[in-house]
Amino acid sequence: MSASQTSSSDVPTLLVKIFGKDRPGITAGLFDTLAAYSVDVVDIEQVVTRGRMVLCALVTEPPPGLEGDLRATVHSWAESMKMQAEIISGLGDNRPRGLGRSLVTVLGHPLTAEATAAIAARITKTGGNIDRIFRLAKYPVTAVEFAVSGVETEPLRTALVTDAARLGIDVAVVGAGLYRRAQRLVVMDVDSTLIQDEVIELFAAHAGCEDKVAEVTAAAMRGELDFEQSLHARVALLEGLDASVVDKVRSEVRLTPGARTLIRTLKRLGYQVGVVSGGFTQVTDDLKERLGLDFAHANTLEIVDGRLTGKVTGEIVDRAGKARLLRRFAAEAGVPLSQTVAIGDGANDLDMLNAAGLGVAFNAKPVVREAAHAAVNFPFLDTVLYLLGITREEVEAADILDIV
Repeated sequence: MSASQTSSSDVPTLLVKIFGKDRPGITAGLFDTLAAYSVDVVDIEQVVTRGRMVLCALVTEPPPGLEGDLRATVHSWAESMKMQAEIISGLGDNRPRGLGRSLVTVLGHPLTAEATAAIAARITKTGGNIDRIFRLAKYPVTAVEFAVSGVETEPLRTALVTDAARLGIDVAVVGAGLYRRAQRLVVMDVDSTLIQDEVIELFAAHAGCEDKVAEVTAAAMRGELDFEQSLHARVALLEGLDASVVDKVRSEVRLTPGARTLIRTLKRLGYQVGVVSGGFTQVTDDLKERLGLDFAHANTLEIVDGRLTGKVTGEIVDRAGKARLLRRFAAEAGVPLSQTVAIGDGANDLDMLNAAGLGVAFNAKPVVREAAHAAVNFPFLDTVLYLLGITREEVEAADILDIV
């Protein structure tokens, strides 16, 4: 068989592994040493953890008669650098990854060894193989990403999400590939997602009926009541409020921790960001301006002669309406639905979450967590960035550049 016919898996290779205390020049020094033996680089992987380096280089076999000299030289160089070396002979490159590739993001506060062991074991039991592990963030939560092959995304997600609740961690499973980083439109719910409050309850507090409205809101978010009927019932309780209450409510709205960081980072990356809400334009229009959002749509409280009438005007933004608005925003942004991300917490967000390329349940009700592609149960909205493969270091670096 000629050299051109030889399979790459039959080509003799050497795996050169260097490990020890990290310092400048190690990588350059190793390849300077290898260069004297006319080898080609097949693969490189380097990891530094708490100042300890592991550097692996997969290279072609040197010319006949030189392998022994290469081994001795590499070991001698490593010893001079106070490192250790290991050289293993073999054939070809890494084995091909199995069909079915997913990215598993694990969030913990803290991320325990017990939870990590359970997740790794479950991946193995589903027929998956862990190809690579990478830390995305160390605070405000620990976020770790597993690249997994050999099992389809949906059964892997089902298996891991079941374990996550028991282990007290969040696990998100998405298909690997270009679409993961190509998602270019993020649409969020507002109440209890972008903000910590339920806007209608803020209005109700000024009308003296907060408890009654909160009870109806909770039932609607659990999916126990028709949203439109519950909306009309709650808004009717606001009849007669002076319109000046709108400014008071706007000042009372509290952004969810991490909301500004999430939006700022997404905008820097070229994403378009919007909100849809079963709340009211009197608040969402203000949020759009304050946060630089691209899209915003909600219900509108009717105001006549300076007072709330207890009615809403226009088409109601309900569960189906949110999904329609996601599609409309995507069309206006020129983004296919497969490249959209939707974030929400209530039952009326379910259609939107299912329509998006990635639906994220944020501190959501159980029915929403079970149906969404991914769930985040930590009170920091910017943890959604980790599901998109964006690291905390990248976020902070962008902040520094913006300041400079």
